[in-house]
Amino acid sequence: MMSKSASPKEQSPSQLIDGRIKELGDWRGKILARLRALIKEADPEMVEEWKWRGVPVWSHAGIICTGETYKSAVKMTFAKGASLDDPSGLFNSSLDGNTRRAIDFHENAKIDEKAMKALIRAAVALNTSRTRGR
Repeated sequence: MMSKSASPKEQSPSQLIDGRIKELGDWRGKILARLRALIKEADPEMVEEWKWRGVPVWSHAGIICTGETYKSAVKMTFAKGASLDDPSGLFNSSLDGNTRRAIDFHENAKIDEKAMKALIRAAVALNTSRTRGR
């Protein structure tokens, strides 16, 4: 019989992300789980990956965003955030970079779900427009 918990090499990225959410067991896990749900609602074709020794990554025709967890924040970094319109002003971190932009969520953060989904869809549109060979 196989052991109950598979080693990380045997687990899918989705299982590893499930494990991270469960392992956090606090407000960070709840925020990461909610962001993950919004990502999937915004783009059902999104692919979940696990990179750089334990960072959840969501991709569609390239990396869309990552979900890093820190002691005081859950950081959602958009790979091409600097190229995205952010009419709701969600980006609040990594604002000086040429490419990436991030959103730091702290304890008791309210997520603007409509704006978040719009930003995710814009990131997917940006990635897919670049892969169509225009």
